[in-house]
Amino acid sequence: MESILSSTVSAIGVMLGLAFLGIGIGIGILGAKVAEAVGRNPETKADVVHSVMTVLIVMTILLLFLFAFIFMLLFFNPLVN
Repeated sequence: MESILSSTVSAIGVMLGLAFLGIGIGIGILGAKVAEAVGRNPETKADVVHSVMTVLIVMTILLLFLFAFIFMLLFFNPLVN
């Protein structure tokens, strides 16, 4: 039982690390592309920012789903009897 819990905690650490790494890289690339798009065509700034905010909201919702899954694994682990 203790090995299952330690494996679960290790998997949670890996999931959180990869999630934050992916989101950080994604937001960095997204910010660079937004700056490039607004620099090329400043008139479309409102449309570009609106699209970016939609993408960031979706990323945040997916991160919250990950946290819900992690808390489910921590407190209601189906592998532990």
